[in-house]
Parts: sequence; C-alpha cells; structure tokens
Amino acid sequence: MIRLRTFVIILSAFAFTLGVVAESPARPNIVFIMADDLGYGDLGCYGAKDIKTPHIDRLAGEGTRFTSFYVAQAVCTASRAALLTGCYPNRVGMAGALNHTSNTGLHQNEKLLSELLKAQGYATAIYGKWHLGHREPFLPTRRGFDEWFGIPYSNDNGPLHPTTRGIPSLPLYENEKVVELDPDQSQFTRRITERAVSFIERNKDKPFFLYVPHIMPHVPIFASDKFKGTSGRGLYGDVVQELDWSVGEIMTALRQHGLDERTVVVFTSDNGPFLSYGEHAGSAGPLREGKLTAFGGGVDVPCLMRWPGRVPVGRVTDELVTTMDLFASFARMAGAALPPTQIDGTDLIPYF
Repeated sequence: MIRLRTFVIILSAFAFTLGVVAESPARPNIVFIMADDLGYGDLGCYGAKDIKTPHIDRLAGEGTRFTSFYVAQAVCTASRAALLTGCYPNRVGMAGALNHTSNTGLHQNEKLLSELLKAQGYATAIYGKWHLGHREPFLPTRRGFDEWFGIPYSNDNGPLHPTTRGIPSLPLYENEKVVELDPDQSQFTRRITERAVSFIERNKDKPFFLYVPHIMPHVPIFASDKFKGTSGRGLYGDVVQELDWSVGEIMTALRQHGLDERTVVVFTSDNGPFLSYGEHAGSAGPLREGKLTAFGGGVDVPCLMRWPGRVPVGRVTDELVTTMDLFASFARMAGAALPPTQIDGTDLIPYF
C-alpha cells in the first residue's frame, strides 16, 4: 500500500499536470488551540472516563480525530518551533526548552506561520505561552503577531516552581510590556479565553489566525473556583475541564458571529503528560511513558480538526500526521507561498 505522503505528492502532481487542481475556497480563519502537557488519555473522545470534555468531544464528532498525530519533540519549545516553522526543531536550533535565563530564540531568518499569514492580510494574535525566546528581538509581536497576552516561558519559571527556589517573578505580557508579575495562575485559562473571544468579535470581517497555546495543564496546575472539584480526577481533571469550557466559549463566539462555516479549528497538545508529577500530571492512556521521552506517550498527542464542509465529519484516522504538516497546510489554505528555505512538513490538504 502506498503511504499517505507518497499518495498526496503523486495526486497533487497528477492534478497539476492536467490543470484540474480545484480552486481553494475563500481563505479560512484558522484557530489553533494547544494545551500544555495534556495526555493522550485525558479527553473523553480518547477514552477518559473521569474527565468530562463535551466541547472538545464535539469537535471530534463534527470533524476528524487523529490517533497518530505527532509533535516533533516531546518538550515545549521544540514542539512549538516545529509548528510555527514547519521544520524539525533541531534543524532550526530550538531543541529542548528555553527558560528565564535563555538569551536566544527562533532566528529571524526563519519564516514563521504567523508571518506568512500576516503577509496575506490575516489579523494575527497569540494568547497564552510563547516559549520561543523572551528577549526583545524574539517576542511574538516581532514575529508576525499583532497581539500577544500571556507568558514568555513555562509557568513554573517563577517562585511557584515545584522544586527549584530563587527563580525571579513570572512576567505576564501585554504585547511587549510586562503588565503583571506573578499573576494569579488560577485565572490564566479564563483570561486567555476572554481575549480569544474578543479577538474573534473584533476581527469577524477579515481573515484571522488565532493561536491559543494554553498555559495549563503544565505544572504548577490551577483551576478557577468555578471548576474546582468538578471532575473525577482531582485538580488535574478540574484543570482540563476548564480548558474544555474554553474551547466551548471560542466555538460559541465563532457561531455567534457567523464564522462557523469558514473557520478551521484544530485542538491538540504540545507534547504528552509530565508523568513525574504524579496526580498533577495527565495520562498517556494506552501509550508508553510521557513528556521528555521519544516513546508514544511523549510525542503522540490528541488532535482534532474541524472545518464544516471540508474536513470529514466523525472520521477517525490512524494516518501519520505531524504539526510540521500543519504549517504547510495552513499556508496553502491562506494562499501563502512557502518559504524558500527547506520545510520538513507536507501539505496534506488533499487528505484533510
């Protein structure tokens, strides 16, 4: 059997030769929601019985659920670099994870997805964790994002670190300005969600790229009072159920503004669960190990894609797809040319 990638390349070349490549629909809005350290077994649609995720499960029912969706590396910075560059993170100098002492970030020569989409007239925003360099030249507002509200690296890089003491205060940014130090982490999910909903309302009349890299459930974990004690898996389950609420709010905003049919929504995780933290960590379900390992539990993550009228409804697929493929696919959806430098992802629109 010809594997997916080979088939897509042959199909695309054949169609181009005959001059029958279908015209792309109007440039869709792109909403990319990414949890931090969420496990393969932490969602109802992936088998969780003790965590209720009805809004995320609805994405699975109204779109496609991937069972072999891989990140490029099982750690925060590297995973995000692969998504936004379409490249293996080691090849762009972003292996591992940056922290508050790091002086580097994604090189300006790397063309990010946000920059490609902005050049196509997209409004762009990131609400949540950046983690690709916190020095001024590397901030998201210098890399194609119109707006940013969130933190520059993981939420344990501060006084609340579970094991290390003496780390400076955790900064919360509004664009390029630090607006709070050591913010109330139980309010992160709510505040990020409110920003996302506002962005949708303000940009409903133009194409937009909304990137929501949630801060939770990376340790230390926090849920707001409304969600504490609501799950069957302690505080960790409560945190995931609040993330599910966030997805519901974003989807409601899309429907209210008539954007449902022309928006592709993807939900995934940056890597597998941080199993070192016991009951404050997620579950890899049937997969082996978790974050920081190359086993399935570290790099095989939940992924759901929804685009009414385009992405098949209720489909479950085991074909191998990576975050790097999303870079190439999103660029084509927006009508953007890929950078002249080497890209490791594959445009999978014919498959999606």
